Amino acid sequence: MNFRSQEEFWAFYVGQHSKAATRRWHFLGTLSALLCLLFSPLVSRWLLLLGPLLGYAFAWYSHFFVEGNSPASFGHPLWSFLCDLRMFALMLTGRMDREIKRLGKRPVLQAF
Repeated sequence: MNFRSQEEFWAFYVGQHSKAATRRWHFLGTLSALLCLLFSPLVSRWLLLLGPLLGYAFAWYSHFFVEGNSPASFGHPLWSFLCDLRMFALMLTGRMDREIKRLGKRPVLQAF
């Protein structure tokens, strides 16, 4: 798929993360990666390698086993990374649900 702007891709990205569990797995992955980055100078440089591995592992798990789609990072790695950070910030501040509504997406409700 071709996107003309980051904002256009963002609308697609949010649609690819319709389930709350998918977004939570992404949040966990991004948080893990950021903590590895933060603590790598104190603990070990190996955390710099572990961070992206954890981040992508949690995110890809959520796409394959929760959402049932292919990760957007396969086709658009940079835009996906930027959108993941944006989603993380919106979730951290409690504004992700509002963003989903703004884009006219309907989140899939889950018991888990």
